Amino acid sequence: MSANRVIGVDVGGTKILAGVIDRGGAVERHRETPTPLTSQAAVLDGLYAAVEELLDEDIAAVGFGIPSRIDRKRGRVGGSVNIPLGEVDFVARMQERFGIPVGLENDANAATLAEYHAGVGRGTETMVMLTLGTGCGGGVVLDGRLYRGWMEVGHTVVVADGLPCQGACTGRGHIEAYVSGHAATALAKKQFGEAVDAHRLVRLATEGDRHAIEILHGIGHYLGIGIASLVNLFNPQLVAIGGGFSAAGDYLLVPAREAVRRDALAPASEEVRIVRAELGTFAGMIGAGLVAFETLATT
Repeated sequence: MSANRVIGVDVGGTKILAGVIDRGGAVERHRETPTPLTSQAAVLDGLYAAVEELLDEDIAAVGFGIPSRIDRKRGRVGGSVNIPLGEVDFVARMQERFGIPVGLENDANAATLAEYHAGVGRGTETMVMLTLGTGCGGGVVLDGRLYRGWMEVGHTVVVADGLPCQGACTGRGHIEAYVSGHAATALAKKQFGEAVDAHRLVRLATEGDRHAIEILHGIGHYLGIGIASLVNLFNPQLVAIGGGFSAAGDYLLVPAREAVRRDALAPASEEVRIVRAELGTFAGMIGAGLVAFETLATT
């Protein structure tokens, strides 16, 4: 069997993106399907189908990026906020299904790994990534190594006793409640009506709508407050903003940079670069593929 092609699977709150990935991180082919959210069994069936559509005898391994708390040593998922995936022996189940090595990583960690090796983080030693999608995830590379401990960046508190968090989280004031696509959709509906979601909000801003621009600037401000804490913790050279909602671009990044200059300590506040991620919606999928190659190297 060739060890030069794997399948990477990026699982989100709205879609499953799966693709055949080579060792350089190039995407050979891919498929996208909605994430089934009715039950854990439905999620697992959706993942089986996504892989099996791409699986052939040349595929050496499968890697998954899951928006969940994971135990990498035991290959278990410990629970999720935005999808109905609770405690499950994930790796064992997938290996039994497919008969090849399976790697598991948090989805934001996978995206961070991809951007570090094949995207905007090339050439850095320490970087932070935030992924803005249905929720908000994050990952950190420290001195050239992906930090693989507990890394629930989206549940960093930015407002004491603030907005309730979403999904299964019982916390309040978490950054996810202020900067995710879900949060943006809620603000858009409140301002413009039920027909407007986060994507339409961005389009309205590009068309010059003052209210849309103000909403996005407010989201960017909270994003910057969260980034400032990460800068003070890790002193990264680079902060990359990815995920589908990063399409808002400078409507978010300009106010975020302003907040970081105010709230982060010098000289990091002036030296850190805050930019959009480079690999777009493929980052998590590519990163999951890289996790699969890592798994091959240890089996």
